[in-house]
Amino acid sequence: MGEQKEKWFVSGKRADFQGIGKKFGIDQVTARIIRNRDIVEEADIETYLRPDLSKLYSPHLMKDMDILVRILKEAIQEERKIRIIGDYDIDGIQSTYILLKGIRRAGGNVTAAIPDRMKDGYGINENLIAKAKEDGAEVILTCDNGIAAIDAIAYARDLGLTVLVTDHHDIPYRDEDGKRIYLRSRANAVVNPKQPECEYPFSGICGAVVAFKVVMALYEACGISEREAFGFLENAAFATVGDVMDLADENRIIVKFGLEQMRNTENTGLAALMRVKEVYPDRLSAYHLGFVLGPCLNASGRLDTAVRSLKLLLAETQEEAETLAKELADLNEERKKMTVDGLSLALEEIERKKIAEKNVMVVYLPNLHESLAGIVAGRIREKFHHPVFVLTDSEEGVKGSGRSVEAYSMYEEMCKCGDLFLKFGGHPMAAGLTLPKEKVAEFTDRINGYASLTPEDFIPKISIDVPMPLSYVTKELIQELNVLEPFGKGNEKPVFADRNIRIRGRRIVGKNQNVVKLTLCDEMGNLYPAVYFGDAQEMMDYLDRREIISIVYYPEINSYMGREEIQFVISHYC
Repeated sequence: MGEQKEKWFVSGKRADFQGIGKKFGIDQVTARIIRNRDIVEEADIETYLRPDLSKLYSPHLMKDMDILVRILKEAIQEERKIRIIGDYDIDGIQSTYILLKGIRRAGGNVTAAIPDRMKDGYGINENLIAKAKEDGAEVILTCDNGIAAIDAIAYARDLGLTVLVTDHHDIPYRDEDGKRIYLRSRANAVVNPKQPECEYPFSGICGAVVAFKVVMALYEACGISEREAFGFLENAAFATVGDVMDLADENRIIVKFGLEQMRNTENTGLAALMRVKEVYPDRLSAYHLGFVLGPCLNASGRLDTAVRSLKLLLAETQEEAETLAKELADLNEERKKMTVDGLSLALEEIERKKIAEKNVMVVYLPNLHESLAGIVAGRIREKFHHPVFVLTDSEEGVKGSGRSVEAYSMYEEMCKCGDLFLKFGGHPMAAGLTLPKEKVAEFTDRINGYASLTPEDFIPKISIDVPMPLSYVTKELIQELNVLEPFGKGNEKPVFADRNIRIRGRRIVGKNQNVVKLTLCDEMGNLYPAVYFGDAQEMMDYLDRREIISIVYYPEINSYMGREEIQFVISHYC
């Protein structure tokens, strides 16, 4: 990391930090961090510092919500069979669980289907619709998918089925003479905050939060306590983190209170998964949802069937839950090994074909397990800081997943060559696609031809919240910074920096030899313990050539054998 070309800059947003600190009883450093998150108004600062469930938006503000709930309630009362069609990732699994449990509580005759990644691909399709019809379903309810399934929904409606869509993905469109024409399906109701006509105040929610809001409105219509609906907060929070939504606005409230609920979860499956992964409930954080527990849920959809993860959430006995949790953890270990092997192949291909010289990197690995394309794309993006598509062979043709950088809106760019795809969809930062094998070369050429990226866009940018001497840090300040949690995308852990730091001691530790323990010395001669998690040998080699360095860090309180001390976690150095 030390040799990687990076651009460090200080977030220079201005405000009366002293005044804010005095008014809200916080350190000026904390006030600066809040301002850097674009939280300016006093009411918004109050909400940020003291989030409250009463600040969540009403589900009735979503377009078609009342129509969807009316149709759903009628179907429940008339005892019509309802089929939920979800998705195979964390968000899809949690969305499916929320709707399944919620509709059952409301008295509905409901079952759920989750697409098989290999056989069905993403979202609702004709096979799943035909199966629902064959099973006697009269109503199909999608979650975390459906907004782009124009043809599939038309097929379902032609079969006489009622189709209700709940989703959060971008609305598909086509360009006509430079004008964006949004595509509409024949669904009976579509609840998606990204619809242009939707007046919901915050469109950045995940599919499980949309499902949570549906259950809130359904319970209200059925006379069931709102308190029961809030039992799904932990699932909505898990999905929000797992689907990498911005932890801003109501997402931050949902995750904060969802984590609190999950620390004392009554869900047998979630409790078992925490035990198997040795996550102590009192230490549970958004990090564990995104990087420890979440990948286990995702692994089932990648290597087996996501139905297994849904079964874990629905497990009623501890024995069943423990068995399923261990199976998911083992699957994730297998997935990790396959990812390492896949990334190695990808890097060889990138070097051999000089793919890194392109603005948009398209890596075609025919034999890569298609479920790993997104993970491998993400790792390549981290290494090269370019938009990346990883393509692999599948039964439908060539499938791919993309991961982007801030300067490149991936879904919009894909729309420019939408004629090449059998299907595609996604967000500015991530997308999926299927296309005929013979179109791979044309896709590579055209997606690069449309890209208007500059060399500056490929330089990783490290935004520093506060340049802060190590000596300013106290235990009280570290404890105060905890009020800023949960940390994640859109509410990143604060970033501090100091310069003219001498290294008085350093050694590599850890089972995998991937941690550097250091003793830092500031300009006043004070000594501080620090750690670096990353390429340990690269850092050691770098320090062989440098007497004085600058660091980007975050302070924490390290507890060891009953003793507490301030420790600095270094994330970047130069």
